[in-house]
Amino acid sequence: MKSFDAPQFIHSAKLIREKVESFERFPFTLPVLKNLNSIEFHPKISFFIGENGTGKSTLLEALAVSCGFNAEGGTKNFTFSTRKSHSQLWKFIRLSRSFKKPKDGFFLRAECFYNVATEIERLDEGPGGPPIINSYGGVSLHEQSHGESFFALMINRFGGNGLYILDEPEAALSPTRQMAMLSRMHQLVKDGSQFIIATHSPILMAYPDSKIFSLDNGVVEEIEYEESEHYTVTRHFLNNHSSMVSQLIAD
Repeated sequence: MKSFDAPQFIHSAKLIREKVESFERFPFTLPVLKNLNSIEFHPKISFFIGENGTGKSTLLEALAVSCGFNAEGGTKNFTFSTRKSHSQLWKFIRLSRSFKKPKDGFFLRAECFYNVATEIERLDEGPGGPPIINSYGGVSLHEQSHGESFFALMINRFGGNGLYILDEPEAALSPTRQMAMLSRMHQLVKDGSQFIIATHSPILMAYPDSKIFSLDNGVVEEIEYEESEHYTVTRHFLNNHSSMVSQLIAD
């Protein structure tokens, strides 16, 4: 049975449909937005899953910006912008928040983490205060592999009692590191944290005390882990890999 005993910073998000001038303009052309009313989050971990193009990243970005994070990622103190490509969806999102405020927070966009690492180095070139990189393990994120820098972020920078919004955090992680991330997430949840994650990883999605929202049918639909395509396809492939590969590469 799923428990709901953890503190919750974001209860729900509602699309203010009456403010939308047209559902024929991006991002409101996305089927999931045309059908969206509200989302009730799990106090510990909520997952957004779905095929490419269903709107996971667009929705996650809007939630992050509504929470005060920089659209390209980082903490709420990051204000850099390399290219303003984020949508205006955040202006149409109304969040229901807890009276309890997170002491920590981070928005991770896998595709923009290089820019975050560059911004850290730029800020550390300026005068005053201890180097920001110390909070990330003390080693330049550019001097580590993509996967190592992701993991350094979660181990060193995520301090607990925080709101962490992660867009495809598994992108640079091996299966073993994804399992290590699952363990780290659990530690942070026990320290009072809340996660909202867009992912394709059946390993991360296996976290038991969570909600999984599928966007595949043009709606935000809560499903069970075993009902997800990620689980069923991966399981079928691993149990029948020889025959499936033969079919996939047949002339």
